Amino acid sequence: MKRFRAVAVVLCLLGVALPSAATIHYTVSLAEPQDHFFQVRMVVPEVKAQLVVQLPAWNALYQIRDFAHRVKEVRASDAGGRGVAVTKLDKQTWQVAGKGTISVEYEVFWDEGGPFASQLNANQAFINFAMILFYVPDRRSEDVSVEFAAVPEAWKIAVALRPGPTSQSFVAGNYDALVDAPAKLGNFEEFRFEAGPPEGRRANVRVAVSGDGWNRQTLEDNLRRIVAYETQMMRDVPFDEFLFLFHFGQGGGGMEHANSTAIGLSPGSSGSSVSAHEFFHLWNVKRIRPRSLEPVDYAREQWTRALWFAEGVTSTYASYTLVRTGITTTRQFYDDLGVQLTALDARPARLWQSVEQSSLDAWHEKYGTYRRPELSISYYNKGQILGVLLDVLIRDAMDNRKSLDDVMRYLNENFAKRGRFYDDSAGIQAAAERVAGRDFADFFRRYVAGTDELPSAEILALAGMKLTWRQEQRRIAEIQENPAATGKQRRIRDGLLKGTTD
Repeated sequence: MKRFRAVAVVLCLLGVALPSAATIHYTVSLAEPQDHFFQVRMVVPEVKAQLVVQLPAWNALYQIRDFAHRVKEVRASDAGGRGVAVTKLDKQTWQVAGKGTISVEYEVFWDEGGPFASQLNANQAFINFAMILFYVPDRRSEDVSVEFAAVPEAWKIAVALRPGPTSQSFVAGNYDALVDAPAKLGNFEEFRFEAGPPEGRRANVRVAVSGDGWNRQTLEDNLRRIVAYETQMMRDVPFDEFLFLFHFGQGGGGMEHANSTAIGLSPGSSGSSVSAHEFFHLWNVKRIRPRSLEPVDYAREQWTRALWFAEGVTSTYASYTLVRTGITTTRQFYDDLGVQLTALDARPARLWQSVEQSSLDAWHEKYGTYRRPELSISYYNKGQILGVLLDVLIRDAMDNRKSLDDVMRYLNENFAKRGRFYDDSAGIQAAAERVAGRDFADFFRRYVAGTDELPSAEILALAGMKLTWRQEQRRIAEIQENPAATGKQRRIRDGLLKGTTD
């Protein structure tokens, strides 16, 4: 920790702004990239008698990962620089003696690439702040600031936080907002473009990319289409700047955040599907949130039955976005839906595990045994199918005058924008019924809370689609357009594919 203290002294001598009263301040030093240790200093003012700090047990995934096992040598001092006692209370909690302004210092090891972890090496730093920064449990709502130290001169910083008093400092309204904004530091490439309809509110999109095997023109074109369509469909641009953080060569998958997303991709990937999914999370789950996920509890599992909607229906909209913008073809849309139906059919657990229970059991996903087809289904998979089926039923009930798009906009206007949270599946059912003017109790009872086989062929037929099953080593779902579809069925099908209503 000696080099960290030297950096802190230099910052003071240069006149860098120190934390103001009642603001918790962090300094994160990158001075030890060869050892992969982030050096952290946390300054907490106005401590009354003693200080309790914790490190989250989970973040970015519904998995208890116990980040505290990576922490080394926690120490503390008072405003005069005198050491004070630190006592560890449990696996992730420390008690610090003293009052007034208390400084807590420690190191934390990370060298895992991708959007769900953190990493420090000679080439880059990627930080999910909840994995490295302590918090004060009863002071999470206070303003916070973070400053980076010992950053290589040529490195840039990309993070969706408000700028602080220096080029390497940033501020947030509270700890939750801070840890919902991952940071990327390094020699990455970047570009920007504007988002939003020409006649409406315009906002900026920043894209930071590291790694090889990506095409700038393809990536930018796809992102422009995705952002333009989804903001237009939702009739909302709820950000001043949105940040895409891409890691090519660091696996697949993405992690949503309120004003950014971190995405890992294989070289050569277009990134369109995961980008459409993660950007739609800007609304669904980051702003349109189930009550069961609020407030965030960093210390233990947080149970919800709504991931089939928060994640699965977000996948519905990723698929819709790609076909409605022309990034994929109608045939590819049908093929993807067929793949989803085939995958669900191949999992015997569908006969006993509901999609709500799959959501509740998300915390088991870190165990390989749980992922066996006879033990679980995927709320992503079944949720995506349910989104399409529910959309067809709404369009059929309203003669294609309303759709699932209207449900999403209703939830955004009446919950997200009003700071309210919906009541898991019951809240989604109520919103769908309000939009469609019909009762969906049977649908939710049998196919969301229950395990009845989905009437996919029957419902897709209402949209002029024909579902057939081909038997090979397993059953394979195939979807074709029905040439004998009625005018209403064709209108519903076109509405699904084009995002239109009559």
